[in-house]
Amino acid sequence: MRAEAALAQAQAEAGILTADDARAIAAACVPSGIDLDRLWAEAVNVGYPILPLVRMIAAALPDGPNGRVHYGATTQDIMDTGVALQMGEALDHLAALLGSFGDAVARHAGTVAAARTHAQQAVPTTFGAKMAVLLAELTRQRERIALTARRVRVVSLFGAGGTSAAMGERSSAVREGVARRLGLRTTEVPWHVARDGVAEFGVTCASLAATAARFAREVVDLSRTEIGEVREAGGHHRGASSTMPQKANPIGCEAVIGMSGTAGALSSGLFRAMEAGHERAAGEWQVEWYVVPLLAELAAGALATAADVAAGLRVYPEAMRANLDAEDGLIMAEAYMMRLAPALGRERAHDLVYEAAREARENGRLLADALREVAGPGELAGLGALPIPPESYIGDAEAICAAALDAWRTIDE
Repeated sequence: MRAEAALAQAQAEAGILTADDARAIAAACVPSGIDLDRLWAEAVNVGYPILPLVRMIAAALPDGPNGRVHYGATTQDIMDTGVALQMGEALDHLAALLGSFGDAVARHAGTVAAARTHAQQAVPTTFGAKMAVLLAELTRQRERIALTARRVRVVSLFGAGGTSAAMGERSSAVREGVARRLGLRTTEVPWHVARDGVAEFGVTCASLAATAARFAREVVDLSRTEIGEVREAGGHHRGASSTMPQKANPIGCEAVIGMSGTAGALSSGLFRAMEAGHERAAGEWQVEWYVVPLLAELAAGALATAADVAAGLRVYPEAMRANLDAEDGLIMAEAYMMRLAPALGRERAHDLVYEAAREARENGRLLADALREVAGPGELAGLGALPIPPESYIGDAEAICAAALDAWRTIDE
């Protein structure tokens, strides 16, 4: 209805309608004038909602302006302009939710913890560095939202076959007027069957949900009983089980992962919608009617829930410290290798520490002690005091945190 009102006003500006007719039409384009039950019934019969919508708007007008509603436009002009408005507003909302999520993530900083590759401990890192990688991803997602919003906020107004024949030589001026009134960009090329912008919107939504799910999966894995480094915020019966009284399941994260999995599957339907042929789709367009709104809802739900989890996240530094020692110093194997490499060469240093690691794991010994046993005379001269503490081998973790925080805080400047 906003699109129909803007069309009439732009046509008056271009001299196609009178100012009085445009004012009357715009005044009639209000939800209170629409019988929704009748609109639904007639839309099912027609296949699209615009014909009955226009008839109801016209019925509220006197002779004259009642014959000027929807003048020279086609159904998809109005529906696509409407969905451009909806996608733009949805992206604004998603940007705000993303901001809350990122701000919550940015509060988590520097406790030393185990980095994990292939689900096993690898080398020391910090919890802040782990969160910095996520924050950098959220920063890129913020940029994607802005780019997607620019590409989808485009007016559609080219008539039945995409040639603007019905409005003649003033069509470009009318399009510009409609776009200006609605806060959209204008275009000189129709996009009735070019659905890449809509697909980009859907993929952006699915991608946002997936980023939220990556965070949620990390929380689920780190909150396992055997790891216990983080936990969702508690509450009476939050995450409770009907049969196991001790349970406090990570239900916020579970919801995010479920929403993301659904969004990823749904977004593939928009690539089918891109197959629309000729100058108007024959069924492909209808895919969007279901998928696009649901993708927006899933992305919003995933971001909002992830933000809540991040804001209330409980972090346990003592568990992180204990887990660093869980394998008797094996997490420091790379540190030993790199300290030995200048004198021994990387290959000999790797083989020496590998042999020591096997000895330590098989016999339950500290890596430092096993290394002293397997090393040849003088091979450990470059190591200095043993064991090497994990805090001394976190590389650029602090700089990584600072860079991610700086990028997050300055992206809008």
